[in-house]
Amino acid sequence: MSTSVDDPLARERSHLSASRSALRAMREDVEALDITDVTANWVNAEVLARQIEERVKALADLSDTPLFFGRLDYLHAPGTEQAEGADGERPQPEAAYQTLHIGRRHVHDHDGDPMVIDWRAPVSQPFYRASRKDPMDVALRRRFGYTRGDITAYEDEHLSGPEAVTLSGSAGEAGTSKLLQQEIERPRVGPMRDIVATIQPEQDEIVRSGLSGTVCVQGGPGTGKTAVGLHRVAYLLYAHRERLARTGTLVIGPNRSFLHYIEQVLPALGELTVRQATVDDLVAHVEIKGTDEATAAVVKGDARLAEVLRRALYAHVTMPAEPVVVVRGSRRWRIPAYELEQLVRELLDRDIRYGAAREALPQRIAHAVLVQMERSGEAPDDRVQDAVARNSAVKAAVKAVWPAVDPAKLVLRLLSDAEFLAVHAEGILDADEQKAILWAKPARSVRSAKWSAADAVLIDEATDLIQRTHSLGHVVLDEAQDLSPMQYRAVGRRCTTGSATVLGDLAQGTTPWATRSWQEALTHLGKPEALVEELTAGFRVPTDVITYASRLLPHIAPGLTPVVSIRENPGHFEVRPVSGAEDVVEACAELLRHEGSTGLIAADARVPELSRALAEAGIPYLGPGEETTQDTRLTLVPASLAKGLEYDYVVLDEPRAVIDGEPDERTGLRRLYVALTRAVSGLIVTHAAGLPPQLASATLH
Repeated sequence: MSTSVDDPLARERSHLSASRSALRAMREDVEALDITDVTANWVNAEVLARQIEERVKALADLSDTPLFFGRLDYLHAPGTEQAEGADGERPQPEAAYQTLHIGRRHVHDHDGDPMVIDWRAPVSQPFYRASRKDPMDVALRRRFGYTRGDITAYEDEHLSGPEAVTLSGSAGEAGTSKLLQQEIERPRVGPMRDIVATIQPEQDEIVRSGLSGTVCVQGGPGTGKTAVGLHRVAYLLYAHRERLARTGTLVIGPNRSFLHYIEQVLPALGELTVRQATVDDLVAHVEIKGTDEATAAVVKGDARLAEVLRRALYAHVTMPAEPVVVVRGSRRWRIPAYELEQLVRELLDRDIRYGAAREALPQRIAHAVLVQMERSGEAPDDRVQDAVARNSAVKAAVKAVWPAVDPAKLVLRLLSDAEFLAVHAEGILDADEQKAILWAKPARSVRSAKWSAADAVLIDEATDLIQRTHSLGHVVLDEAQDLSPMQYRAVGRRCTTGSATVLGDLAQGTTPWATRSWQEALTHLGKPEALVEELTAGFRVPTDVITYASRLLPHIAPGLTPVVSIRENPGHFEVRPVSGAEDVVEACAELLRHEGSTGLIAADARVPELSRALAEAGIPYLGPGEETTQDTRLTLVPASLAKGLEYDYVVLDEPRAVIDGEPDERTGLRRLYVALTRAVSGLIVTHAAGLPPQLASATLH
């Protein structure tokens, strides 16, 4: 790369070195804090020490992660206006430019002056959105290319201002950046990385949307929806840190492999406190020991079960038939049955949670007693009311009228007792649906029951009917298209007073209860007013690969817009007939000669055979969720676990077997669509059997 006389590349390297030194000084300042005499007690000291420890971690300088990735030269200092000259023109000498380096976190020098601006700050926004049509007061946008943490290239876009000499690597119009393309197409080894250097304008709008609103992002493979969701969390924590520190944030993924794959993105952005979980983690009230047939799972996941549970729960409430007599000293206070019934009906009419109403009933009865005391001339206070509420006669009445209910035992009875289920499912579930969810062998206890994942969601619903679930400030729900209505309700309970970011692709739904429309899903989530955004520009999947995979869309999601890849590199693509597992292994060996990661994706039933073939060939491999290294870059992936993962190169074994491994063809085609779209640089489809007819006509050699 050629440079100008004063060597801009050397200047940028010098600024990078100075910024790293400043970041190290910031970290050392925090480490040197003496909190010995600052806190009042050991509890506060522990909390403060933990906060300092987290701050030190957040200031870590990751050697392979660029400290800044871009630069903005503003025509005027952000937030100010420059005076016009006598001729009406604004003077714009280069020295007057306000230069800001944009990076993953804020860095300042010993005087407090910024050396790197956090990408989430308002003044950084033009890095993602400015264009020649709307320069946003930016004269120049510079992108940097890195090799192992060192600046090795830069590229300039002159957006406004006076004519200037084009620096090395000028990209012209935004969107044609060579460095941007290189960053997008950079080989992937290890876990998912952040995309702060490559966020596009339509992605940035979603990332910076407000905390109060829920956003649903429909995005095909490679459109960056997962990254957008994670970066939105990072942005919200920056913009609303105090509020979210109190209320909490949560990222929900489909499985442990997926969560392991994304777990380094937020820490790389300096955010260490975001919890990650699966839906199963959220509803882990019982140990999962069993599985459901698809028919049973679909019924259990239906939102109608919420009403069945409500009926079954409130059936425990019975109207009092006897009065309550409270003895205090020599006096007896009698509350007749009709008055008790009125108190019970008032609580039922308030539609508050079962447990809250049960806790309120003793106080209501005690208040009725106090009214009688006052009428007789006594002057009882709150202590007397509390004492009456704890009276054994009152406790006995509450136990009889509004008994405590264990949510797991409630669900156990519904699934074990045909008569109990029939009574409470009448008019909601038909006879076949009731039969589908009844256990063939009723369990004797909660501990011995062979609970399924769907059963745990029912228990969570029952638990919330009894006692309100704690709500978080913001929840990110990824791969949402595979959730059942009852699972959406379980997630929605975790953000009733907060907001959510829902991420998914209707075309990739591979469960029997997969989402049919986002509006329906958002209604179950409790966020029907959510804004639905669609991402259609593909940054990850090569053109030839996504074009081939999109042949399935008319069969799996006819209403969706196909993804259009903006990759300049069309990628390597081949459909290869093979005679056996040895040929599949050879295809893997070919791809391993390239830099980056390789995934061998196959129908679950074929994984053992391919595992043996790889072992016989002496090719080491990992399982999904295990971190690839330079020495072991091949991962053997069952098709059922491929969703959300990505590899530089993919060998997809036997598409027909992937389809046949699912309960029906539509689900199988969706599973195949997922598997076909995991490649970033190249895909080889191997098949000994015939190709599915939906793909055969699209075969490219």
